[in-house]
Amino acid sequence: MSAQPDSPYGPLIPMPELTPDALRAAVARIAPSRIPALTQHLFEATTNAQQTQSLAPLRAFVHSWAVFVAIERHPVHAARLHALERVVNAGEEDPTEAITEIQRIRETAEAEAGLR
Repeated sequence: MSAQPDSPYGPLIPMPELTPDALRAAVARIAPSRIPALTQHLFEATTNAQQTQSLAPLRAFVHSWAVFVAIERHPVHAARLHALERVVNAGEEDPTEAITEIQRIRETAEAEAGLR
């Protein structure tokens, strides 16, 4: 795992290495209820990688879960993202601003995870 939290309001955990095992350990600490989804996604990615003889499914798995961890390890970012997703899913107002902010949160998470 990389850098330690820099303040009491910093991330819950350091950003893990971008490996399935490190991501699984991080998810177990910050969102244990998501372990079944991670396990299923890893199984599907591994199966698809074998069938297609391509690492692309595994790269997609790592990307997806690295972004998830990068967001969820910051409770304020995660809460804001979930609130924005509720706005979009409710369909009761113009989602344009919410979608733009969701994209910014995800782009920041990708950069934090070293994916950009």
